[in-house]
Amino acid sequence: MTSIAPASPNGSAPHCEHADWLTPVAPRSRGCPACEAHGAVWTALRICLTCGWVACSDDSPHRHAQAHYQETDHPVAAAMGPGSTWRWCYVHERRV
Repeated sequence: MTSIAPASPNGSAPHCEHADWLTPVAPRSRGCPACEAHGAVWTALRICLTCGWVACSDDSPHRHAQAHYQETDHPVAAAMGPGSTWRWCYVHERRV
């Protein structure tokens, strides 16, 4: 008889320890403050799951969420939006 390993919270992807210690955070804004300051638009918003910073996605022209990671080393961001479960680890460069 073979045993089946429990499902990983990362699905079939290798385990990401950066997702292990996440606690709920509240968004610090309703939009990307850097884009708003310059009158720029964004494609989608991401929330930093370490501090709640909201910034535009990598699909947006200015990629402020990526810049936030580079400045802070906060590893995981999530999509802003009702019911979204999309999360990205910048360290592993993959969904978690």
